[in-house]
Amino acid sequence: MSASAILKLQKVGFTAEQVEALADFMDTQAASKADLGEAKAELKADIVAVRSELRADIADVRSEVVAVRSELKADIADVRSDLRLLEQRMTVKLGGMLLAFAGVLLAAIRYLPLHP
Repeated sequence: MSASAILKLQKVGFTAEQVEALADFMDTQAASKADLGEAKAELKADIVAVRSELRADIADVRSEVVAVRSELKADIADVRSDLRLLEQRMTVKLGGMLLAFAGVLLAAIRYLPLHP
């Protein structure tokens, strides 16, 4: 507490003991410019640390996304391959059924009487 503040307090009726107690209280409770500067420096350091952690986390997530994307592409390629094979098998089965039906139809026509 400054000398001019002490004189002002004494002029308005504070005793020397009250001014001294108030000065001690202010010295222990109030933050000085040095305290504020120290807190500011600590906050800046914390912000830098959080930024670097965040950047590392973002890089990890990006690498995981790339890995998942490549796995999905491989899975999609497998499904497409399976669908092609299924299409080929269905085409062969349909062709076989058509041939069987044509054979049955020809046999039926051959053995049907043409004139009553």
